[in-house]
Amino acid sequence: MPDERLNYVDGERREASTGETFETYDPADPDEAVATYPQSDADDTEAAVEAAAAASEEWGTTPGPERGRVLSRTSAVLAGRKEELTELLVREEGKTRAEAGGEVQRAIDIFDYYGAKASDLGGMVKGASSRDTVLYTRNEPVGVAGLITPWNYPIAIPAWKTAPALAAGNTVVIKPASLAPGVVHEMADALDEAGLPAGALNVVTGPGSEVGGTIASHPDVDAVSFTGSTKVGEQVYDTATEDGKRVQMEMGGKNPTVVSDKADVEEAADVVTDGAFGVTGQACTACSRAIVYEGVYDEFVDAVVDRAEVIEPGHGLDDPDMGPHVSESELESTVDYVDVGQREGATLETGGAALDREGYFVEPAVFSDVDPDYRIAQEEIFGPVLSVVPVSGYEEALTVANDVDYGLSAGIVTNDHTEANRFVDEVEAGVVKVNEKTTGLELHVPFGGVKDSSSETYREQGDAGLDFYTISKTVYDNY
Repeated sequence: MPDERLNYVDGERREASTGETFETYDPADPDEAVATYPQSDADDTEAAVEAAAAASEEWGTTPGPERGRVLSRTSAVLAGRKEELTELLVREEGKTRAEAGGEVQRAIDIFDYYGAKASDLGGMVKGASSRDTVLYTRNEPVGVAGLITPWNYPIAIPAWKTAPALAAGNTVVIKPASLAPGVVHEMADALDEAGLPAGALNVVTGPGSEVGGTIASHPDVDAVSFTGSTKVGEQVYDTATEDGKRVQMEMGGKNPTVVSDKADVEEAADVVTDGAFGVTGQACTACSRAIVYEGVYDEFVDAVVDRAEVIEPGHGLDDPDMGPHVSESELESTVDYVDVGQREGATLETGGAALDREGYFVEPAVFSDVDPDYRIAQEEIFGPVLSVVPVSGYEEALTVANDVDYGLSAGIVTNDHTEANRFVDEVEAGVVKVNEKTTGLELHVPFGGVKDSSSETYREQGDAGLDFYTISKTVYDNY
């Protein structure tokens, strides 16, 4: 029997008012139900928002060091449950054990980090122009934060939204993605055990149209943070900003890695392979395009094909090279894009076929002879599909890298320092990597994109993550 999990509202576990539920399934074994969750509606979400609003004053006036201790204790609770959280994440989302364990550790580290940062949110003192005046600022919470999170990083992204929101004194309503909500419920249990007051965090599962739509439109929600597709993000943005909510949107990507003729080709192939096929290509920062100078093009294609062909997909609990897609629809989308690439005229060097076995497995695919205007070079695929684009040199590489609607992560592999610095200056991306894969983020520096990858309002993570959840009040005290 699958585990049964309930919404977490006002410190209590509750069924959906609809009485309906849905199940999650192991993407490596789709007949295996993992857990049952409430199929909530607008009324359930309304109750969660009301609980958050009612708890807002108590949590918002709790001293920062005390809030920080709750977050630090949460980190310790999560650390004690790391193995079971890792297994749950694998069974619902499909990551390999190593990838899932790394993500759980990321959540542990995030709560530890913001637990320490909560003591530093008091503001600052400035020199006043007049005598007998103290001039200072105070950082205050925004109020109620509504969080809408994706399935591909089902605990790391909720953690990097929830922890700074709570550290800054906000209360939270979170809607986790329906494909993999289990680890968010475990996160809520850890916060509860750590002493978070009732109502400060509320978790509601259900469809985006009901739960997400209510979060985005509710008058008592003061800020909305969303991570997901550009199409849905734009809808959430329009709804949330209609009544002046503060918004933070991080969305899709079509991330390039430029491979220079001044690069070590074997090193470049390692960097691109890791960025393209890690987490089954299901990362908004995954490398989708390798833009390669003609002088090393054939050598690079051979090297990256060799690496792709030895990747063995398998059940995440067995810790294979690559796990399955999260769902049948995601697998079908990837296979469809492989067909599109072939029809457009690109050369399928290897992979791209769904495996004839239980589970949503696909061979990692490498295309060569890709024109920059092909759909596979322009549209987000969200699967292990790499398009290798030949270019004459740096100027053309930069043009191709920037000639997409997205601007999230970008990389260059080169041993020419001048070339690397030019790329950092000139590429249109929120994250730039030199001689590193496009995936992978430090938790204490800002993260976000440009163009259709982001609302370009507020960054996430580090001190920038706290900025979104705080309002500065300036005080003139004439004594």
